[in-house]
Amino acid sequence: MPSLLMQNHNDLQQLLDILPQEIQQRLEHHFHHDVLVEVVLDFGRRPEARFPGGAEYLSQQPVTRQQLQHCVSRLGQFGGDNRAGIEQTLHRISAIRNRQGEIIGLTCRVGRAIHGTIALIRDLVETGQSILMLGRPGVGKTTALREIARVLADDLNKRVVIIDSSNEIAGDGDIPHPAIGRARRMQVARPELQHQVMIEAVENHMPEVIVIDEIGTELEALAARTIAERGVQLVGTAHGNAIENLIKNPTLSDLVGGIESVTLGDEEARRRGSQKSVLERKAPPTFQIAVEMLERQRWIVHENVAETVDTLLRGRQPQPQQRMLNEQGQVVITKETTSASGTTLIRPHRPAQVLPFPKAQPKRQWDAPLTKTAIDAGWNAFDYLDQDDELAQGQDDPKMRVYPYAISTYQLEQVIDALHLPLTLVKHVSDADAIVALRSHARKHDNLQRLAKNQRIPLYVIKANTIPHMTRTLRQILGMDQRDDSGDWQMNVNEVSGRDEELTALEEARLAVEQVVIPQQQPVELLPRSSWLRKLQHELVERYRLNSHSVGDEPDRRLRIYPA
Repeated sequence: MPSLLMQNHNDLQQLLDILPQEIQQRLEHHFHHDVLVEVVLDFGRRPEARFPGGAEYLSQQPVTRQQLQHCVSRLGQFGGDNRAGIEQTLHRISAIRNRQGEIIGLTCRVGRAIHGTIALIRDLVETGQSILMLGRPGVGKTTALREIARVLADDLNKRVVIIDSSNEIAGDGDIPHPAIGRARRMQVARPELQHQVMIEAVENHMPEVIVIDEIGTELEALAARTIAERGVQLVGTAHGNAIENLIKNPTLSDLVGGIESVTLGDEEARRRGSQKSVLERKAPPTFQIAVEMLERQRWIVHENVAETVDTLLRGRQPQPQQRMLNEQGQVVITKETTSASGTTLIRPHRPAQVLPFPKAQPKRQWDAPLTKTAIDAGWNAFDYLDQDDELAQGQDDPKMRVYPYAISTYQLEQVIDALHLPLTLVKHVSDADAIVALRSHARKHDNLQRLAKNQRIPLYVIKANTIPHMTRTLRQILGMDQRDDSGDWQMNVNEVSGRDEELTALEEARLAVEQVVIPQQQPVELLPRSSWLRKLQHELVERYRLNSHSVGDEPDRRLRIYPA
């Protein structure tokens, strides 16, 4: 791919001209004035200039009311969103008012048109599919939106209409800035009327593409869906850093298809291996493609939003593309194995009581020795199940995949590592070659037996939730000799059996409190434990000033921890 030439067209001097003389002269001679981001003027405080690398004061004297009035008198009228601009420039000046409506602060944002910013997704823009841009403030969403509008209008000869709620895309005044090319611009009188102008654009001006900045209300999301269903390509931005944020936001979730709770039939619930009430996407997404702008030249691209949302709702991690520019200005595309946020949004219900530990520690090696240091670090099998999914599902993977049901995955991992068994644990029954469960569960729960039969997966039972019994069953799965006097492996089992089970139970409780109950304010149930271990867990929870109770019947009696 040819290298990119980024051209920076800005009218910085016109912005500097509205500033007080002292501040203007300081910025004109500043070494980094070409990359100035914004100037902040607050009454009674020193004026401040912000650059990509940080901020610095422009004067030792605080800003006066006269200086603020000097700036305001050189601007156009402020709109209902407290924003104003400079005629035919992309600069944005936002006001802060006191309770009497007087302006006591200004944020003067430098607007720039940068050609070449959309080279990362130029191929996607040309497909005609709707594109949603996400990212933190200041990462360049509006700049990219402006460039997309110009490319679609000038290079692809499409009828493009920009819905400009605050004149930030095409600049202030009645004549749009040249940065948008041949694209047309519709101004919005008041921010709350943006959804009406969106519909008006489609009905009156026959656009092929609608460009919208900052979709932030339910009415705007509904208008966007109406436009998309009329066959018009949409390009817009929304509040949120990633798709997960939109799924959690009931106001904007319709942009990615909307989320609803669905009650499955018994047969479907057994087939999925989940509970009967699940979350699912209720409609096709308004935007087929989503772009998460992590940095100005590093973007995460979800080419199929519907597939990404479905994957997240099933508790798995999508595999989007990562696109970035190298030092030669060439686009480098790589495949991501986790989402941009690095966390799982929603985990489906599992029959076993599984603590939802986040993936905070680095992935350990399968042949790592089992040491007390490792146990102290809080290793848990489910910390690594997401990372091991790709390995477990690979065609060349020689390991047998095991689905644990109501069994301590931590202890299973100990046995597998200590004996170097060719086994790996998976999260979903559909990915497993075998199921292991406690004998008491297998006898009491007919659903488990039917699940194994329907999935055509062998079911192995463990007599008790102890390491020696787990060892015998795992070796039985692999068809290995089960003699108790076998030399090397028996020595390894003795090492594992000698580990302090109390430490495992306490570490589980600590992680639950510090990573789920306190930060997320959600109750958590731990794995089934003996009365002695539950007593230790109770005492640990009390140190955090939280409440806990034992629930369930033996041998499944376990601790439930409640938020404060």
